[in-house]
Amino acid sequence: MMAVSAVALLSAPCATRAASLPPGLTEQTIGTTVERARQAFDVPGIAVAVVQDGQIVFSHGYGRRAEDKASAPVDGRTLFAIGSNTKEFTATALALLVDQGKLDWDDRVIDHMPDFRVADPSITRDFRVSDLLTHHSGMGQGAGDLMLFSHSTLTRPEILAGLPFMPFTAPFRTQYAYNNLLYVVAGALVERLTGQSWEDVVQKRLIDAAALPACQSTPPVRGQTNVATGEGESGILPDKASRRLPGVAPAGGIWCSVDGMARWAQTYLNGGRTPDGKQVFSQASRDALWAPHALLPLPDTAEATRTHFRAYGYGWFMEDFFGHKRVWHTGTIDGMVSYVTFLPELKTGIVILTNHDDHNATYSIATTLSAYAATGTSADWVTHWHDAENAKRAAEAKAATSTGPGSPARPFITLSESTQQDYVGTYRDDWRGPITISRRGQDLRMAFSHTDGLTGTLSALPHDLFVVRWDDRGQDGGDDAYVQFERDVSGNVIAMSMRLIGSDFSFDAQDLHPKKVSSSFDEEKEAKGL
Repeated sequence: MMAVSAVALLSAPCATRAASLPPGLTEQTIGTTVERARQAFDVPGIAVAVVQDGQIVFSHGYGRRAEDKASAPVDGRTLFAIGSNTKEFTATALALLVDQGKLDWDDRVIDHMPDFRVADPSITRDFRVSDLLTHHSGMGQGAGDLMLFSHSTLTRPEILAGLPFMPFTAPFRTQYAYNNLLYVVAGALVERLTGQSWEDVVQKRLIDAAALPACQSTPPVRGQTNVATGEGESGILPDKASRRLPGVAPAGGIWCSVDGMARWAQTYLNGGRTPDGKQVFSQASRDALWAPHALLPLPDTAEATRTHFRAYGYGWFMEDFFGHKRVWHTGTIDGMVSYVTFLPELKTGIVILTNHDDHNATYSIATTLSAYAATGTSADWVTHWHDAENAKRAAEAKAATSTGPGSPARPFITLSESTQQDYVGTYRDDWRGPITISRRGQDLRMAFSHTDGLTGTLSALPHDLFVVRWDDRGQDGGDDAYVQFERDVSGNVIAMSMRLIGSDFSFDAQDLHPKKVSSSFDEEKEAKGL
């Protein structure tokens, strides 16, 4: 089912007189590409918009708002979680402060936030505002994400308090490693300099100032009806009075419609000026955001797209693409994936929003439509990424059944009740806080504190090694992890470490180093008042 947005209906009659789709793109090409991707990757709903020569020339909804086949159709005003496409809003909020003379990209963070700390004091002293945005701090990929995702209820002040305990895995400013945590710091910097919440600054000075329709800096609440539901999500919206603002918001908290993101794309392509002439941020700031600041490795598709460089700016990726500059970003959160891409020299912008946790669908659509806009033709990117996804799943399934934990080569073992008791107790990690191991029936259970439900069952392998399988298979199903317990010379369990089995870098279990702070015997004595 396809629903056409109000913007599309308004722009279609004058498309041939004022602005039209980029040469090489047609409505049929877009529709065919989107429906092929929707079927190939089992995506319930997709919204797509195209901006050309300053006008929104295409805006359509495809499919439905939720996995439920009876859910309403997607249209141009359906709210989607845009995930990390929020980062460009946070970077742009900092750009507003640069425009106002309250901030410089090269300012030291501690000069504006004296309480700012990272693990290395010398890096703390030299950490610049720009370093918050470019993913080359030296922290590992996804460092600190367990404070932001996987049901975390940690507040932003609590998250910032954990920052000094995050380990560095590379020298400062030498290696690119995608990082959400420092965008939360960037959001805190916006709050410090404005005296307002990040949500209010982004809503009033960017979303409202640019008049982005159906777009908001806070999650939807009960009573809002035109809202997409991501893969594995319940779709139950909270009351406004009980809404908890998530700590992750400056890195991934915005909800927006395709019509709203299309107007955002118009504003960016026009150097910070809205279609009706309001200057929201300066072109100088837009150019700084779109300038390369940290070099990245080339993608596997570089030869096919004639890409010779890739870099990260402030909240944006950029690369050359069939001889043209391309600026883009993706976002994944709450079972949804978004993609915003520009060909600035061609005055083209493309927005894709989906409610399925599979980036291959958005990659397929974005690369196909961008290639048509740039060259008038395109390879079959839907088949490319569908084949790659199938090959990856087959390899993972083969490894799991042949050498994975629980396979015939590495069977789980049964532990006696007394042996299980060795592991029971409370463990504390410096940045993530308490983690408890308890017995429930015949099972060992792991539970994280400061969460709405990150709990799972431990299955034993030899040598104090376990696998934790999380209860919530929707949100954390791909994040099962090894748990390795450590003993002292007397044979007492004193600590544990974790390592992810899958490939979700945002479940940064490897950065946890929980030490045992109490045993089941200690807790029994405390309960009895001994």
